[in-house]
Amino acid sequence: MAQLRERIARWIDGCSEELREALKWQFLTGSKYFRPLTIFSCYRAVHDGPIPERIMQSALVIELFHNVSLIIDDIVDRSPTRRGRATMHIQFGELSALMTSGYIVAEGYLQLKDDLAGIALFSELLKRLGVAECMQWRLRRQPLGVEDWRKIAGEDTGSMFEVCACLGDRSGRLRTFGGLLGLLYHGCDDVGDVKGLAALGGGGEEDLRDGILTLPAALAIRDPGVANIFCSPQEGELAELGRYFVAKLPEAESYLDKIAEEARNEARAFASNPLPLLALIEQTRQLSRY
Repeated sequence: MAQLRERIARWIDGCSEELREALKWQFLTGSKYFRPLTIFSCYRAVHDGPIPERIMQSALVIELFHNVSLIIDDIVDRSPTRRGRATMHIQFGELSALMTSGYIVAEGYLQLKDDLAGIALFSELLKRLGVAECMQWRLRRQPLGVEDWRKIAGEDTGSMFEVCACLGDRSGRLRTFGGLLGLLYHGCDDVGDVKGLAALGGGGEEDLRDGILTLPAALAIRDPGVANIFCSPQEGELAELGRYFVAKLPEAESYLDKIAEEARNEARAFASNPLPLLALIEQTRQLSRY
């Protein structure tokens, strides 16, 4: 992880002066590097020996692409802050944020060089993230259920972690594990937002305002009365809707425990050394318990 941080800092220092301050603002504070950690852990789960250059390069590029998704999410969600700081489009302007995200994608593909398998996986990721964002927005304020939430989350965060697992193991054996880990992360993020947590950097107020199908929302709107408010909230009803979501937190936590167990079973079945993956699951599961 220390090597990865150094590589990101060196890359930023070599970038165009026009965008350097924006890149420093985005990359050099606050990241948990959880996606690179997933790549490293999936490598350790099926391979012996030190982390090779190709895996380190993949970890760098996943952090680049993850930040592209954050920049775009913040613009779409009209989020003024992330992790207690101004978002890039607030600090530097929307044009700068959009152009910087394109710059980062171009750099990611240059970093991959001749890693054709990695290029294919990152291309899959960008396509799926685009589909997920459009799907989530199209399906907002609709009385959908937990299986619908699972589908949306699986294409959003799930696709990111699926690709991390494939980049780490380079065999596809851990793809399903990665998808389950991403689903767990997404659900913990949803629960954390409802609890008012800042640790994950998400946007509970924005999700409530925009009618996004979070896990607590999917559970709460099984009640027809709550579903009516969710689909067509009147002035002053968002706070009431939030209270319904809070009431479903214990059930959401129980559902997340089931996803975590699915992921543990997958890790034990397909990893020669499941311990790094089991540690990832536990670390992810704790994110909604702060």
